[in-house]
This record gives sequence, C-alpha cells and structure tokens, in this order.
Amino acid sequence: MEEVHSLEAIKSKLEAEKLVLLYISRPNCSVCHALLPQVEKVLEEFKSVFPIHADAEEIPEVAGEFSIFTVPVLIMFVEGKEMFRKARFVPIDELQSQISRLIEMLDN
Repeated sequence: MEEVHSLEAIKSKLEAEKLVLLYISRPNCSVCHALLPQVEKVLEEFKSVFPIHADAEEIPEVAGEFSIFTVPVLIMFVEGKEMFRKARFVPIDELQSQISRLIEMLDN
C-alpha cells in the first residue's frame, strides 16, 4: 500500500488510476493497525485496485475533503468518483465481496 503525504498526492492518484482504495487512519488507532494487514491481504486478490494510505494526523485536511468523522475509513474510487466507503469496524468478507462485485460490474 502506497503511503501518501498530502491532499495533492491523493488527488493526483485519484486522477491517474482507474480504481483506487484510500485507507485513512491515525497512528494512535489500534483498530487501524489491526485492519490494515487484513485489507492488504484482500487487495492481493485485486491487482487492478491501486491502494493508498493516508495518515489523518499528517494530512488534517483529508477529514474535510472526504467527510471523515472517524478512523479507519476505506473509500473505494472508480475514475475519481466515490463508489463506497467503510468506516470504523470493517467486515473483511463484505469488503472483499463489494470490491469483487464492483470489478465484475466494470468488466461487463
């Protein structure tokens, strides 16, 4: 998962890549740290998804830009448009299923 360090970097990835999963967390969030490796494992199955990781403390404006009220947050983008988001407690099976359905829909 690629680390991004500015709002501009996030926006540039959203413009450059067709499918982007944005993972937003904070350093002192235990749920964030537990969830990240699970999400990375799921993404191994979906090579077409470009994952980026943003630290909400390092990039405070990310909260306003993407209406973030809690962490962790996962936001799936297709061609820069938000398709779905998951926040706080993310059922991994559900995330995997949603990404799979989205990719299947885009392939048809």
